[in-house]
Amino acid sequence: MFYNGYHFFGMHLIWWVIWFFFIIWIFATPYYVPGRPRAKETPLDILKRRYAAGELNTEEYNEKKKNLEA
Repeated sequence: MFYNGYHFFGMHLIWWVIWFFFIIWIFATPYYVPGRPRAKETPLDILKRRYAAGELNTEEYNEKKKNLEA
């Protein structure tokens, strides 16, 4: 029988909800694992990204890089 009270295909409604979230969790795990620290950008990484984007010229980049490494 398809529907009998709160039972769908032989499983109680709460089990369908649990399975739904379990499957979503399985597919979401490779992208984000709760409790695992994410890699943070260092100031030098940010500087390199800004230089690559053209926000800084070579002189500014070298000056700021020298300050960060000091």
